[in-house]
Amino acid sequence: MIELNVNGGVAQADVDPATPLLYVLRDDLGLHAAKFGCGLGQCGACTVLVDDRPVFSCLLPVGAIGERAVTTVEGLGTAAAPGDVQRAFLHEQAGQCGYCIPGMIARAEALLRRTTTPTEEEMRSAMAPSLCRCGTHMRILRAVRRAAVARGGGVVDPAEPVT
Repeated sequence: MIELNVNGGVAQADVDPATPLLYVLRDDLGLHAAKFGCGLGQCGACTVLVDDRPVFSCLLPVGAIGERAVTTVEGLGTAAAPGDVQRAFLHEQAGQCGYCIPGMIARAEALLRRTTTPTEEEMRSAMAPSLCRCGTHMRILRAVRRAAVARGGGVVDPAEPVT
């Protein structure tokens, strides 16, 4: 039996310690935001936070988690009360098919937990490991900018051009 700290609560799963975290989250805990994309840590669809750092959950064995805190997109807000990063992604219509968006939100959340005023280079670097096959990268970056400003108490001008 593996015990995990997931989204602020304790969860248990009767799995082999070598099982990828992604499978435990989806199959055993019913947390379906993180997606299986490539299984190689190259697309980012499976990204979750482990102690506030983005990780590819398809590559991380659940037995390696130990007592570290795991946060999925479900732990950042709900449909009725989305977190500020989720609100920014909704406002900017950053998702097209939506498959990559949970991983993108997790990466943005990790970045904004480190700094509330990231530079353009820091944003692009933080988001680079996650791929959007629909091509909404510019909207995703705008959403990260909007969330960063929201955390600082400001408001983004909706007419601001996306760069």
